[in-house]
Amino acid sequence: MNKPILYSYPELCGVADNNPFGLKVYAFMRLCELPFEQRHILDTRLAPRGQLPYLVDGEQSIGDSDAIIPYLKQRYSLAIDDDLSPEQQNLAYLTGRTLDDLYWPMSYSRWSDERYWPAFRQLVLSTHPDITESDMAAAHDYNQQRYYYQGIGRYEPAQVYERGIADLGVIGELLGPKAYMFGASPHSVDAAIYGFVANIYYYDIRTPLRQFVLDRPNLIRHCESMHERVNG
Repeated sequence: MNKPILYSYPELCGVADNNPFGLKVYAFMRLCELPFEQRHILDTRLAPRGQLPYLVDGEQSIGDSDAIIPYLKQRYSLAIDDDLSPEQQNLAYLTGRTLDDLYWPMSYSRWSDERYWPAFRQLVLSTHPDITESDMAAAHDYNQQRYYYQGIGRYEPAQVYERGIADLGVIGELLGPKAYMFGASPHSVDAAIYGFVANIYYYDIRTPLRQFVLDRPNLIRHCESMHERVNG
């Protein structure tokens, strides 16, 4: 049987995908010890929804991390979340939606805020010689449009980070002193948290979001533990 193929954005700063949604799926599959192949791409034209990540499994092509993970659970009988109570499942769902909101301030900090965009741009270019200046410029302009139409691009920068810090604060409070969200063992929600926090913590760009994470030992502990598990 051929292994599933995960198509996702390139790695950066020792993180397997510089997009939190792709990293969430990567971490989930690694936690489940599911054999798969990861292919790093930028071109999204073949993706089912025109976005990354997407998964190809035999004849099946599935886009969107929130569709990929349920598909994998059913297709491969993955029991990672089988021990969760209905209340815990609801909390995991709400945590995922909070992380979805965090995406916009995190992405804005890279592609829009002129205090941090040059450092992020140089980081990508120096890590991936096949990515060109024009690639980065086109992505910058595309993202500026996305932020405007989504709404976050109409905020003042301080308001953008206030929103992202509020999201991170909720995640940190829910995690508390526990090793993982629901105790001693990780679940799919921990893969989701890692996908986002790792894409802030491991980047040496001092955005307000990263400073918040650096001031929260429990977020760092969770991130480092997950990083070791999924990359070990």
